[in-house]
Amino acid sequence: MSLRRGFKAEAERVGTEIRRELSLTPTCRLDPLSLAEHLGIPVFRIEDCFKYSKELTLLKHLLQGEPDSFSAITILDGGRRIIIHNESHAVTRQANDIVHEIAHCILEHPPSPVADHSGCRCWNRTLEDEANWLAGTLLVPRQGALALAWQRLTLAEIADNFGVSEPLCRWRIHQTGIARQLHRIAS
Repeated sequence: MSLRRGFKAEAERVGTEIRRELSLTPTCRLDPLSLAEHLGIPVFRIEDCFKYSKELTLLKHLLQGEPDSFSAITILDGGRRIIIHNESHAVTRQANDIVHEIAHCILEHPPSPVADHSGCRCWNRTLEDEANWLAGTLLVPRQGALALAWQRLTLAEIADNFGVSEPLCRWRIHQTGIARQLHRIAS
């Protein structure tokens, strides 16, 4: 993960502040659509978009053949950011996809083309890593995950509490040092 020095701590502070604005304790589940509404970011399902534009038929065709090929995207419409997400994914994945896109907005990442002139996907690893970290912070706050782990909840129970997948929850518990901390105390 290629994050600049101090970014993780900054993201934890931002996540804590945003959750406080939403009146969420560290162990509360974050509703991605409530967060988007709080920030004034419209969120649309792919199916919603098909109603408005026939030009999305290529995307619809792609999704019918490869439904996992698209998760979510943020589109700049004038000065306004709009998120489109794939509603066919598991609810836990949709939560992460939407909050990941919201994280790009919070971090004011500059828009970039989806593909370059040769059709290859454009990918900025640093920006994606930052969005992944902030999304994880918002969805599974370290303080909340630690509190639930202290209560001896299983990984599945902690993930269910936050409405995220077990892999995302495991990643947060390991990346934030909670697993190490619990192991040291148990030893």
